[in-house]
Amino acid sequence: MFHATLHQLKVFEATARHGSFTRAAEELYLTQPTVSIQVKQLTKAVGLPLFEQIGKRLYLTQAGQKLLETCQRVFEGLEQFEMSVADLKGMKQGQLRLAVITTAKYFVPRMLGPFCQRYPGVEISLKVTNHQNIQERMANNEDDLYIISQPPEQPDLTIHPFLSNPLVVIAPKDHPLAGKRNIPIQSLDGESFIMREPGSGTRQAVQDLLDEHDVQVRVRLELGSNEAIKQAIAGGLGISVLSLHTIISEGTSGEFAILDVEHFPIPRQWYVASLAGKQLSVVADTFLNYLMEESYTLAEKLLPGIQPAVQDLEDKQPVLSSK
Repeated sequence: MFHATLHQLKVFEATARHGSFTRAAEELYLTQPTVSIQVKQLTKAVGLPLFEQIGKRLYLTQAGQKLLETCQRVFEGLEQFEMSVADLKGMKQGQLRLAVITTAKYFVPRMLGPFCQRYPGVEISLKVTNHQNIQERMANNEDDLYIISQPPEQPDLTIHPFLSNPLVVIAPKDHPLAGKRNIPIQSLDGESFIMREPGSGTRQAVQDLLDEHDVQVRVRLELGSNEAIKQAIAGGLGISVLSLHTIISEGTSGEFAILDVEHFPIPRQWYVASLAGKQLSVVADTFLNYLMEESYTLAEKLLPGIQPAVQDLEDKQPVLSSK
């Protein structure tokens, strides 16, 4: 193995990730025969087969899986070294791998903007996906940090709450309850509701509150997308409960009204998580500190157009908090 080159390890890692010589060659801008030759030379250095081919796809052997894990540690170490050297030079540079749940797409890019302006040498890889895929990415250690709205069940995470995520009742501007104050929660009884899909954390939080106060709503639609729910509300199909962050761009001057219903907002938090025991890169650690230190200041910038409409709600539950 001491005769193996870093180039061969990169070729092997790409081949293992894609399960294909051809796709690895495309990624690395090499010819397919070149990739095949590099893998054969590496196989000879190891002394055991690294792949087995079934049909058109390559599968790792046990030795190949061990080598892949070693490659990942080597590349991660080299990347960390490069970041550390840049840090010693007084620069922050490197790649930040960030995965966030779908609703976080409404505010995370706005937080990344000032961070990238402060550290122009940092490259961001941002993956927006659902809770299930986030957990799969966690299991595969694919990212540096994860922004989630509810802590997953697995205990092997380091989790920091950094921003409030209040759930509010959103209705069309012309809804009969729009503009009224201190609306009893029982007024929602019989209302046409647009709900998130079963299994959604938002839906569970809403259902728990309604059950607690014996309120029965009529679920008219179940949708798996906040954008689809907003369109349904604008179309007059009903009201819904969504994160306040989902109407950042529209504010309350658009098509929506926030109803001042008692027991709302439902208090929720945004969390930033990393795998327990994971050595965060210089860049990831810098971004984590940035979130924790700047979250309140950033929060005030995120919702300037909405703040007047939720002034009264703040007495019930602070809309945004860094705690």
